[in-house]
Amino acid sequence: MRYFLILSLCLIPFVGVSQSIEGVWETYDDESGELKSEVKIYIKDGKLYGKILKLYNLNIDPKDAKCELCTDYRKDQPVIGMLVMSGLNKSGSEWIGDAALLDPNNGKSYDAKVWLESNNKLAVRGYIGWFFRTQYWKKK
Repeated sequence: MRYFLILSLCLIPFVGVSQSIEGVWETYDDESGELKSEVKIYIKDGKLYGKILKLYNLNIDPKDAKCELCTDYRKDQPVIGMLVMSGLNKSGSEWIGDAALLDPNNGKSYDAKVWLESNNKLAVRGYIGWFFRTQYWKKK
């Protein structure tokens, strides 16, 4: 009985710990593995959003980076502070949305699916029809 009590007390701190998708996540280049940006992910009115906080490894000053190829209200707007993930809805353990993920490098929006792989690894998948690409972001 004493061992059961000790084991139970040791496990209590882990019971209340749940993984959170909210926070600051680092994004990396698929090919080079270089750090590209920091994205703050948050939930507002039950929907998931993400905005760029910092940019790294650019040939220009990050403050001068603009979304030149965007075709919506973000055209020629600063990339820092830009909403790149918007309005995803919770579906089980995933967040999904149509045209909810923006790539500021090419100005295109993609259908999206986002889920936690682990406490510090986020899977971010963009779709065009049946084709998709998945990136893995790390929690800062």
